[in-house]
Amino acid sequence: AYSGGPPRQNILARFLAPGDAADPVSEQILIAQADPYSNHNGGGLEFGPDGYLYLGIGDGGSGGDPHDNGQNTGTLLGKVLRIDVSGETYASPPDNPFARGGGRPEIFAYGFRNPWRITFDRETGDLWAGDVGQGDREEIDLVTLGGNYGWSIVEGDRCFKPRNGCDTTGLTPPRIVYETHADGRCAVTGGYVYRGDAMPELRGWYVYGDYCSGTVWALNSEDPAAQPIRLSETGKSIPSFAEDAAGELYLVTFNNEIAKLVHR
Repeated sequence: AYSGGPPRQNILARFLAPGDAADPVSEQILIAQADPYSNHNGGGLEFGPDGYLYLGIGDGGSGGDPHDNGQNTGTLLGKVLRIDVSGETYASPPDNPFARGGGRPEIFAYGFRNPWRITFDRETGDLWAGDVGQGDREEIDLVTLGGNYGWSIVEGDRCFKPRNGCDTTGLTPPRIVYETHADGRCAVTGGYVYRGDAMPELRGWYVYGDYCSGTVWALNSEDPAAQPIRLSETGKSIPSFAEDAAGELYLVTFNNEIAKLVHR
């Protein structure tokens, strides 16, 4: 959840659900991260195959990461977190990269601007993220334990705030990038690796889109050298994707609809 009024906060809360709906009185706030600006809130929330909860949080907002939160391991902003919520509160897994010091123990990976959305490949367990760029480059990341994805030293695969001549040593490059402000594009929306049966030709392909243009692409997740293919120009605003129990994919739109992806 996001608390938009001052003081702004990114909130992770737990509720009891004795029936078909959560009991609002049972709310337990686990994380309340102060947020200096109203944009770049992330919000992806997924349980991983390891049973831990993963949470993507944006860099705090404004433009250009003015507080350098992406590279600051002392803050939860600009990160993908991994926590254990099986207890009364939460704990940080002992193999998190900063569990023994050097940063916040909740951090799984860092160097993100606004990870919109994070999802797991239900077959391999790989974690994928779409990370929204500043204005020139959008990126798709294969997120691994301890990875530094570069923001705000780089935006996608280009220098943004050079350090030591834009030394990218130790940074994990994006899996793929695309330019914004072309053909109406503005911001990446991360999707899913398709594992359904209705479109067998797409099995193992990561499907993602652009929020403004409505373009949907697919990227072969099993070939590190593969380039994306364009699946559709939907003409819809795409804030999110969804996956059903059978692995079939859907577009969530701001047109009061959920559209299923099908083969034509």
